[in-house]
Amino acid sequence: MKSELDDLISDFSRFYVLTILYEGPTHGYSILREFKKRVGKEISPSLVYPFLKKLEKKGLVKHTDKPVGEKERKIFELTEEGRELWSRLFKRFANLISIATECAHSGKGKNLTATPEGTGL
Repeated sequence: MKSELDDLISDFSRFYVLTILYEGPTHGYSILREFKKRVGKEISPSLVYPFLKKLEKKGLVKHTDKPVGEKERKIFELTEEGRELWSRLFKRFANLISIATECAHSGKGKNLTATPEGTGL
C-alpha cells in the first residue's frame, strides 16, 4: 500500500512539475523552490531532473543554457506537444475532481474528505 501511495504522490508531483512548466520557462532549482512554496512539501531532485530528461527525450520539453546570476542554468520549457499534453491531463484531472466533488456532496463518497487526514499523507 505504501508503494502505491508513493506512486500516486509521485504522479501528482510530476503533474505539478508540468503545471509549473506550463506557466513559463524555468530552471530545475526554481521548480523545486516553487513546488515547495505552493504545495508546502519538498520534492526530490531525484524525481524532478530525471522527469525533465524523460520529457525532453520525448520532445515534450526543450532546454536552453542561459546565465542566471553567476551560474549557467538549463532553462526548461514545454514544447507545443508538451503544452497539449498538459492541457489534456488538466482536463482529465479537473473531470476527476468534479466527479469526486459530486460524490462527496451527494453522500455517495462518505469516505471522501477535503483534508489529508486518513490518507496517510
